[in-house]
Formats: sequence, structure tokens, C-alpha cells
Amino acid sequence: MRLSRRALLAATTAATSLTAASPAHAAERRMRTGFENLANTGYAPLRGQRVGIVTNPTGVTRDVRHIVDVMHADERVNLGAVFGPEHGFRGTAQAGGSEGRYDDPATGLPVYDTYLKSGQPLADIFTASGVDTVVFDIQDVGARFYTYIWTLYDCMEAARLAGKRFVVLDRPNPVTGRAAQGPVLHKEFATFVGREPVSQAHGMTVAELARLFNGEFLTTPVPLETVRMTGWRRSDFFDASGLPWVPPSPNMPTPDTALVYSGSCLFEGTNLSEGRGTTRPFELLGAEGIDGRWADEANQLGLPGVHFREAYFAPTFSKFQGKTIGGVQIHVHDRTAYDPVRTGIALLVTAKKVWSGFSWRADNWIDKLTGSTRVRTMIDAGASADEVVAGWQQELAAFRRMRGKYLLYK
Repeated sequence: MRLSRRALLAATTAATSLTAASPAHAAERRMRTGFENLANTGYAPLRGQRVGIVTNPTGVTRDVRHIVDVMHADERVNLGAVFGPEHGFRGTAQAGGSEGRYDDPATGLPVYDTYLKSGQPLADIFTASGVDTVVFDIQDVGARFYTYIWTLYDCMEAARLAGKRFVVLDRPNPVTGRAAQGPVLHKEFATFVGREPVSQAHGMTVAELARLFNGEFLTTPVPLETVRMTGWRRSDFFDASGLPWVPPSPNMPTPDTALVYSGSCLFEGTNLSEGRGTTRPFELLGAEGIDGRWADEANQLGLPGVHFREAYFAPTFSKFQGKTIGGVQIHVHDRTAYDPVRTGIALLVTAKKVWSGFSWRADNWIDKLTGSTRVRTMIDAGASADEVVAGWQQELAAFRRMRGKYLLYK
């Protein structure tokens, strides 16, 4: 008897589920994602619903099959559409790009582009897709200015406007969920790299953020269901999950990148390279005319958990394309002690001190990244890194209190 492609994929899915439950894999399966727990229920929360899913290349199973392929092959799920964020559903677009509207060659499903769409225009896309429930499953990296959490926010609001259910499948915060760090966005600086007053490193999972958005920021809550992880602890870094790392965007190649990103991404707001166009983006920082004095100055601060190496590199694209430039490489040696936001501020302060060519981007993009004018104006006035960090502690404490109401894990 010949089986259809869909039947063969479904049989493979069933076999994999049985294998994953065997004793030999018990240790590997200690932590389960929201998708794994959803599949273990037989997709019960989605029964009787036509489903659309917001996802990208990170929406994979433990054996790196994409969940869209898995769900499409399973007759228990009526999957009708896919919604792609920045970089696209299959991840082919660079920063600031998307893949547009197309039919997925692997499944035949319509793929709709959500990037830079919000409110009623995005609600109209959900309506046109004919789905009843919108599911979200994307790996975040823990920083307020990483746009996928605002795709989540915009999709929740659009689902409410379109009268759709919203289900979030949780995944780990790769840099732990121990604490919120950094300045809190001021509402007048809201953009797609920060819609609402959230701290720069939020220390939350996407399901926790969805609960926060629904409870604090959306004018009217969306019908929301979250499918939790099991076995994840707030102190866990990504490698504790046993999951494969799939780059959430082209310049987030490893969990090490995510570890530094919430601080070193601030260099996007300057005329220095943030390492785009190298194999270590956001770990390498530099510009023409910088030498070893920057690493020396940064190391003298004795920042916890990190050393700085004098480095020279030639970006293949973005700032200083094809030019050899000098700077630093961030080497984290104790990730539990490391504070990425404080480190990012210290690097801004020391870069300005040792390099006369330092300048902010002309559009003051740094204010959008940090959430106010405070960081820029304090550094320009000669404040130390510790003085800048002290300036946001009161608002950070208030955010931490609010955040605590929506946490799902111990």
C-alpha cells in the first residue's frame, strides 16, 4: 500500500514521539517546550479550529523539524496559514527585511508577511487568512529591542481586532529569566524596537511577556492561552535546555551572541561597527582609528564576568564594509556574574573617552534603543558608567514589581 506524503510525515511524527518518551532519552527530555507539551496533548487546545501560526526558522522540534511541517502532516491539526515576521518565515531576509506574500513550497500553505504591520491592517490579514486561532512560536533572545516580542504584541492586538483566539507556545529565554536589567522605555520613544515600558533586558519568556502585554498594555485583552514549558528554571541558560540553536536572525548565530546582545546592540546607535558582517556580531565592536587603548580602558573597570581583547577585523557588509578596523572583542568568562547592559554602557563611555571620532547616529537612534534621552545626555555630560546605571534604578524597580505578577516559572 502506498502512503501519501502527509501520511508518511504523520507516521514519522508518531515514531519520533514514541522514541522521545523512551527511558534512554529521559535526561534529554527534562525540559519540554510549549510546542512539545501541545503535541503531547494531541493538540487539544486547537481542536475544531482553523489555525494560523506566527513563526520563523526557530520554530523547530528537538530533532530540528519545523513545527509547520509537523503540524501540516498531522490530521489532528487544521493548519491554514503561516505568518512571517522580520527576516521571514524561512529566514531568508536580512535586518529590516521580510519575505513578502507567497505560498510555501514544502506545504502549499499561504505565507503572509506581518513585518511592520500592526493594528487594523494586520487584523485584516488575519481575517483574510480565514483562521480562527493565531498561534505564536518564535525563539526570543531576551532584549527589549529584538523585534519578535513586538511582533507578538502587534499580533495579539490584531487578533483582538479580528476576533481571533491567540495561543503562545513558550520557549526558553536563552540568557535566563533571573532578573530584569537596564533602562525602561519611556512611552514617547515607542517604536518597533520598543512599543511599551519594558526594561532593556526583560528576563521573561514570550508567554510571560504575552501575559504582561495582555494585563498591562493592550487596551482590551485578547482571548489568550499560553502553553507552558515544563522543566525550565529561571536560572537556566540555553544550553541547559538540550534544544538545538537555530539563529533567530542572520546576525544572532549563537547563544553567545544573545548573551551580549542586550548591551552591545547599543552600538547600533553610534558610528562604530557592532560587528555586523563578521562571524561574531555584537561580540566584536570597532571603528577606524581605534587601537588597544579601548580594551585597556575597559579592562581597568574590572566589570564582573567579562574581559576585553584588543581586536582587528574587516566587516564584509554594514558599517566599514571591506575596511580593517580596530576595537574590542567581548569575552564573557562568568556568565552568571556578567551584566550585559552595564557592560554595554561601560563600553560606550570608554569608547567616547579613548576615541576622538566617537559620535552618536545623527537620528539619535540610541534614544530609541535605550528608551529615553537619559543615556545619551549623561554620557555626553561626562557621567561614568555607574552613574548612568544608577539613573534608571527607580523605574527598573517599578518594572520588576509589575513583571513579577506575570511570571510562570520558579
